[in-house]
Amino acid sequence: MRRRDRRDALGNVSVLVTVVVVVAMLLGTAVARLGGAAAEKSRANNAADAAALGAADGLALGRSAREACAIAKETARDNGARLLTCQCDAGPAGMLAADVTLEIGAARAKSRAEVEP
Repeated sequence: MRRRDRRDALGNVSVLVTVVVVVAMLLGTAVARLGGAAAEKSRANNAADAAALGAADGLALGRSAREACAIAKETARDNGARLLTCQCDAGPAGMLAADVTLEIGAARAKSRAEVEP
């Protein structure tokens, strides 16, 4: 009878090890997806900053709002993003500003750049 008890115990350990391995794989997958989402959001933020700065630079060089938004769109595309909105205007005391919103995959980002005349 002792041999049979030992085989039953080994079977229980196998089930436990299998459950632990499956849970570890699920946790690893979740951590990897979370890391990928954080990296994508960071890329979107960087692309939004670059697009806003490009548009503000265009405004500072005397280009129109339409031309500045075209620069922002090109900069966003160069960074692998899609420009959703671009608004260029003059603020108080002649301050020029560019606001952009863009997306990379599921991540969206907004940025604003201001230039003194």
